[in-house]
Amino acid sequence: MAINAKIVYRQHLRDRQQRHSGALRACAGAQLGEAHEPDMSKSDDKKMQSSRRNFLVGAGGVLAATGIAAQSPATASPEVGITPKPSTLEADIEPFFGTHQGGIATAAQTQTYFAVFDLQTEKVEEVKALLRRWTDLAAKLSTGVINLAQSPEILKTDSGEALGLEPSRLTLTFGFGKGLFEKGGKDRYGLKAKMPEALIDLPYFNGDQLIDGHSGGDLSIQACANNPQVAFHAVRQLVNQAHGVASIRWAQSGFSAQYGEKAPRNLMGFKDGTINPGTPLDYDRFVWVGNEGPAWMNGGSYVVARVVRIALEHWDRMDIDYQEQTVGRRKFSGAPLSGKKESDPLDLDAVDKDGNPLIPAMAHARIASAAMNDGTQILRRGYSYNNGATFTAERWPPWHQGIEYDAGSLFICYQRDPRTGFVKLFDKLSKLDAMNQFTTHIGSGLFACPPGVTAGGFIGDRLFES
Repeated sequence: MAINAKIVYRQHLRDRQQRHSGALRACAGAQLGEAHEPDMSKSDDKKMQSSRRNFLVGAGGVLAATGIAAQSPATASPEVGITPKPSTLEADIEPFFGTHQGGIATAAQTQTYFAVFDLQTEKVEEVKALLRRWTDLAAKLSTGVINLAQSPEILKTDSGEALGLEPSRLTLTFGFGKGLFEKGGKDRYGLKAKMPEALIDLPYFNGDQLIDGHSGGDLSIQACANNPQVAFHAVRQLVNQAHGVASIRWAQSGFSAQYGEKAPRNLMGFKDGTINPGTPLDYDRFVWVGNEGPAWMNGGSYVVARVVRIALEHWDRMDIDYQEQTVGRRKFSGAPLSGKKESDPLDLDAVDKDGNPLIPAMAHARIASAAMNDGTQILRRGYSYNNGATFTAERWPPWHQGIEYDAGSLFICYQRDPRTGFVKLFDKLSKLDAMNQFTTHIGSGLFACPPGVTAGGFIGDRLFES
């Protein structure tokens, strides 16, 4: 099937290039005009800024934080996040079958759609049948078989909004929530004995304001692509396949601007995800589940998804020095405050002429660093989100209430064990991180992502074996 998809894809691109060759030549010499953003006026709200400084000084005189978005492994190509040109042919297709699910170690794409489902059926055979349908459809979507279909007959089974679009490096990553194994103390499908010990209920963290409509769930799908319509289309088709068996509980779209950089910038304007596992050894140690878990999870991973609202209005009123102290890195270069380049390691012992640490005591960079957490690392693949503007009540002075941006970070991370990964890191961050004065976690989910699928199998098939 994959080979046939690539043949269809090559022919589609050749035909398209021939049809548009004249237009491409005409555009080749065109120059883009420079875009100028309007100047942002600085706020005179010195009282609020002073109170924030006093908070930080009182806690140790200094603060910092690195960002909370995510990024691809360090082994990603220089063109991560750039939509491949038509001439790249097969480079627009990410493999679906393999040892591990796609979308975890895959070089990060620029768009995501994260969807979580509640199971409605009480029959395990219907769950298995759904996963088989999802596997078959996901393989076709990933290779572009459906998007590039040449017959109107496809519209009998597909919504059609992605027809003619390239696969755009689409990956689909599936996860199992605790509700697949037990719900309300009930062993729903006879699978409770196979539930991994690591699939815990995430604890309440300091400052959490979780919304039920953005939390929990029995199944998860993360679609990633370099085209938002391709990502949403994929989830939409999978939702249609689930009718009567599972329904959407919550969903969140996200975006990331990478432009070939090692790390993208989040909505705070800082580079995020500079430090991530990079080598195969790192992945074996921090990302992939080993023999310690149930056999069906060997080679899989655990994903934590958090919807993090950021008080951008107040962040924008802070001067750049304050922001850099909060982030613990330079805004322009991404370099740690103890270094000169983005790639420079964090020097937690570096001090200024007065003996104060260059990376402040409350810095997210310091608090989240492996050195401060017994070597713990997680693989961050987060995105920014923008849901417009809604009413909110802030959790920090001046406790403003009103219409503000509903925007922030769709923080997504993969790890070998969430208890020694996200939970260990965020328990400390939620109590000490200076970034907390601008961020509020409003959504949350933890899912066990089984290993990759082999041809003829289906997602999580080893879980259902006797």
